[in-house]
Amino acid sequence: EGCGNGACTNEFCASCLGFQPLDHNAAAIRALELYKMNAKLCGRHSAAFPDNSKSNGCSCLHFRENQMVHYLTEEKVYEILSICEGKKDYSPLIRVIGRIFSNADGLVQSFRKDKEQHPNTKEQRKTHQAKDEDKDEDDKERTTAMEQESEASASVEGATGATENRLGPVEVSVDIEAVRRVYDRLLSNEKMESAFLNALVYLTPNVELDLTYLDVYDTNPDYLNIFIIVMENSSLHSPEYLEMAMPLFCKCMSKLPLPALAKLTRLWSQYSVEHIRRMMETFQQLITYTVISNEYDSDSLVNDDECVVAAAKCLKLVFYANVLGGDLDTGHNEEEEPASESSELTLQELLGEERSNKKGPRVDPLEKELGVRTLDCRRPLIPFEEFVNEPLNDVLEMDKDFTFFKVDSESKFSFQSCPFILNACTKSLGLYYDNRISMYSERRITALYSLVQGQQLNPYLRLKVRRDHIIDDALVRLEMIAMENPADLRKQLFVEFEGEQGVDEGGVSKEFFQLVLEEMFNPDIGMFTYDDSTKLFWYNPSSLENEAQFTLIGIVLGLAIYNNCILDVHFPMVVYRKLMGKKGTYLDLTDSHPVLYQSLRELLDYEGDVEEDMMITFQISQTDLFGDPITYDLKENGDKIPVNADNRKEFVSLYGDYILNKSVERQFKAFRRGFQMVTNESPLKCLFRPEEVELLICGSRNLDFQALEETTEYDGGYSKDCRIIKDFWETVHSFGEEDKRLFLQFTTGTDRAPVGGLGKLKMIIAKNGPDTDRLPTSHTCFNALLLPEYDSKEKLKERLLKAITYAKGFGML
Repeated sequence: EGCGNGACTNEFCASCLGFQPLDHNAAAIRALELYKMNAKLCGRHSAAFPDNSKSNGCSCLHFRENQMVHYLTEEKVYEILSICEGKKDYSPLIRVIGRIFSNADGLVQSFRKDKEQHPNTKEQRKTHQAKDEDKDEDDKERTTAMEQESEASASVEGATGATENRLGPVEVSVDIEAVRRVYDRLLSNEKMESAFLNALVYLTPNVELDLTYLDVYDTNPDYLNIFIIVMENSSLHSPEYLEMAMPLFCKCMSKLPLPALAKLTRLWSQYSVEHIRRMMETFQQLITYTVISNEYDSDSLVNDDECVVAAAKCLKLVFYANVLGGDLDTGHNEEEEPASESSELTLQELLGEERSNKKGPRVDPLEKELGVRTLDCRRPLIPFEEFVNEPLNDVLEMDKDFTFFKVDSESKFSFQSCPFILNACTKSLGLYYDNRISMYSERRITALYSLVQGQQLNPYLRLKVRRDHIIDDALVRLEMIAMENPADLRKQLFVEFEGEQGVDEGGVSKEFFQLVLEEMFNPDIGMFTYDDSTKLFWYNPSSLENEAQFTLIGIVLGLAIYNNCILDVHFPMVVYRKLMGKKGTYLDLTDSHPVLYQSLRELLDYEGDVEEDMMITFQISQTDLFGDPITYDLKENGDKIPVNADNRKEFVSLYGDYILNKSVERQFKAFRRGFQMVTNESPLKCLFRPEEVELLICGSRNLDFQALEETTEYDGGYSKDCRIIKDFWETVHSFGEEDKRLFLQFTTGTDRAPVGGLGKLKMIIAKNGPDTDRLPTSHTCFNALLLPEYDSKEKLKERLLKAITYAKGFGML
């Protein structure tokens, strides 16, 4: 602290001009050295000289601030700053900032609401008020569009008692607006910025020790103020902070107890989009900076990098703040049906153990503490895609990460516990490992069960079907399996078409799935209705088919995910939301029933006399399978209740609920039951959002054949420089959209790109002899095209087009 004399000339005194501030440890070491050499000591300088000259008064005042201040307020910062600006010497304020911001107790007590005063001049108050008004205007502009839609959603859903999660203000003792104003004033000075940086470096080790060993948050909840104040620093994303301060700070924050993390998340959810985005970008930049600055391999995993792990945990808080601050709907949940129990013993039960994942996928502790799921957020403040970190995805060893997620989650960190940071391609790889391990586990269970029971059981799920009776054959077989032992659905699928020689290494299964879906979605059967304008299918409320047919489609979708097959299905997004556990609401009509949605939207916006002009009641009518009208009362005696301006929101909500839930309840429950028979124990729900589930099942319709060319491999003597290969790619690139899809169907068994695009397909083109009149052939199981070396480009195109146009069936080559 020094002696307090501004004119002190003792080089060993902290009050001497030019003295460099020291941290506590360095100061203690220096003090011992000075004691040994019997260094000169100053006397304590008087703290008050009211009659001194102006210059001495200023000197004493600004050093007395340095000496006596134990915490900071906005007024005190401006007072010291004013003195420093007058003397053009900022070292006193730098010392105060360094001392308070490097001391946990001092920072906890700083900028408290109960200790904060107004700015000390009229000019300052006007300036601060103008800044606040500007910020408020910016925030209003950013959120106006979202509020316009969410207001309609909240009001409509509120009519039927939906629980909209609108959090009340989170009470904290720190004056956040005062902190922001102080940062805005001080960070424009480069020396001040260095002071904040150095203080944070000194602060974090002590805070980490406090949180690790002393349970400081339990005894003093205001300890959270440290993290609130530090995170308001708008320079945290700068390279100096990313390298020196943020790794340790993130490690400290990740050690906060769960209630503190939840409170911090709720507080941040009330921030503006701009502030939440800045925090998100800070943690994202720290992860990216660390990942690209290091090299990772199977021996040095990114999972073991404490900085990346801590930053990912901190980013999770911002992610859930983004969810809480968005358009929430915590109601409208589908009722969960109990999982079907297997009649066979599991491997763990045979060994006297309990299956660890029998109760379904794990629930994130923070998610549970907050009482909200990602699925509950219809529209976040910041798009979910911006939380994905591609450099991290590139270096992540997913096989190791999956092991940590399933087996060693207590001692090893898995990024699957932060699924928002992973792209759909990386998550699908994790799901692939989970599915494959389940298949191998079912094989071992079958083998052990055979030894115990003395029965010979099939370790695979084998289906033998006839092409012209595929639905009957598949339905009978799968229905028997579902009734007797649903666990068999999690065995590896092998399909055989009667009378054909194809061996199923994946390609025959793809064909099976496609044929089943073509049959099931045939409008003549009447299970689904087709909308020509949206090109989407929806459940037929008047369908005469029994529930087993819908269960079969659910099983097929589940098996497609489980066996890594892409299907050509066309459902609106609400189907995937319902599969993940959310009921459809009025807003989901936008893509499933756009004409009806537009009509209901116009009803809500109508400014005239609704009752007189519209003349509608709470009774609606539809046409059944045979074109006959049927009526349904949305409320009891609905035909006698007119819709008016007061109850139209309730009418719209009930209408949406009837169309998307009640009218198709029988069909959808059977469909979901079949889907869950296969995916119930899968991490699907905890890893994927509804739009990602659609991508997982249907693949991408965006076909980048340039990416496919770049990743294609060659065999049998071909290379990318061969004449025929160059002719081949020129021919394929010249195809129209339909021919390109036929080519993909012929070569891979599906006309969709996998998750991640065609660059992830790994197609093989192999030489199949010299010039010939034979057509090209393919192994759809291995995405392999067998191409003869045709003598001209014209012949190549003619033969290839004929092959992809008339391809059907399997045979042995």
